Amino acid sequence: MSTADRPEWTPESWRSRTALQQPDWPDESELESVLKNLAEVPPLVFAGEARALMGDLGRVANGEAFLLQAGDCAESFDSFSANSIRERLRVILQMAVVLTYSTGVPTVKLGRIAGQFAKPRSSPTESVDGTELPSFRGHMVNDIGFLASARIPDPQRLMQAYNQSAATLNLLRAFTKGGFADLRRVHQWNQEFVSSSPEGRRYERLADEIDRAMRFMGACGINTETVPKLHEVDFFTSHEALVLGYEEALTRKDSLTGDWYDCSAHMVWIGERTRGLEDAHVEFFRGIANPVGCKVGPTMTPSEIVELCEILNPGKVPGRLTLISRMGSEAVAESLPPLLEATRDAGHPVVWACDPMHGNTFTSPSGRKTRHFDAILQEIAGFFAAHRSAGTWPGGVHVELTGDDVTECLGGAEEILDDDLGLRYETMCDPRLNGRQSVDLAFRVAELLRGDDNGGAVAAG
Repeated sequence: MSTADRPEWTPESWRSRTALQQPDWPDESELESVLKNLAEVPPLVFAGEARALMGDLGRVANGEAFLLQAGDCAESFDSFSANSIRERLRVILQMAVVLTYSTGVPTVKLGRIAGQFAKPRSSPTESVDGTELPSFRGHMVNDIGFLASARIPDPQRLMQAYNQSAATLNLLRAFTKGGFADLRRVHQWNQEFVSSSPEGRRYERLADEIDRAMRFMGACGINTETVPKLHEVDFFTSHEALVLGYEEALTRKDSLTGDWYDCSAHMVWIGERTRGLEDAHVEFFRGIANPVGCKVGPTMTPSEIVELCEILNPGKVPGRLTLISRMGSEAVAESLPPLLEATRDAGHPVVWACDPMHGNTFTSPSGRKTRHFDAILQEIAGFFAAHRSAGTWPGGVHVELTGDDVTECLGGAEEILDDDLGLRYETMCDPRLNGRQSVDLAFRVAELLRGDDNGGAVAAG
């Protein structure tokens, strides 16, 4: 169905389409009551903020900036604290300053945070020791405990997700606008477990250079009073908009433009499992005015990706649509170039970002789901190589990380082995990079952005 042939959009028009990966709510009347309450609460973000992000992403689409989208695999109701939010933000700021200072390219900072509570699953059920229960779908839906009672979808969790997102946003705004992000604090961002590592020491040398640059600018009269951007940063939120009832309830009409915005986050994205062109998620996304994203795997065809662009960004607005490739290190060289060429030739000004995590997940001999750091770097290197060949801009990276000193992804400078995974394996769903691995990845990406001759070789392992 062409864009022109589609019926008029409304926030609820997705309900007439096939909605995949939705919870099997046991009590529809309770669900509708919760959604009605959510429709009346204040928005979590504002239309003007989403438009500001759209402008920043427009610069990424034009090759004038780089996108760093990063955060937790799935946020938790159980481990929610100011410290955990601060430490995740700290790692993202470290990565951003490495990218910006090393390349001279502005970095757009977009967190997987304040809403990343729902997860798609490959199977509706899971079995342990012969017992089969519904799958854990994220704390927005049910609980991770392997009990029949814990796995029942509970609509009240939607309201809890909203409340925790509001508290998280409040802290993020305080940290990013209240001095925590001041460039004079770059040394203080280096956590102990990072500063004691080779990549942490490399970061310290970069921080010394920034200190010298800040002192020079101060001597020239350029300081946090004259240039507030040195004291604060713009930080935006995003999540996979999986549970459509929740997203619809938080959709509001902007009083200035008359456009509809999903006010659950500045940007929302469609997952690889729910991107059917005639399905409910694409239908919902085509009508909201936020910048939006879509995961793109190796089964996507050139004709499909062009049609997706035409549905989600018919006006060809730079920054409106981010395509997040997740090919796997072995498939990226073959699968990505035809998609880059198709969108380029059709004139769609998309942001291309690389998710090097999800296509490289496997079960280790110890039985834990993991990813190898070398495969992550190899996919990023393949992503950059494909863009060089197509003459397009490798716009960003999309990674799952934590500020905690976890052992969930193999490899890295500290060489986490399979036997080490059980030491601090804390994720609820997918394995995340720890602080050391995240900073190391930022340096590798900076090398690729600069076009260092040895950058691609190092990243390719």
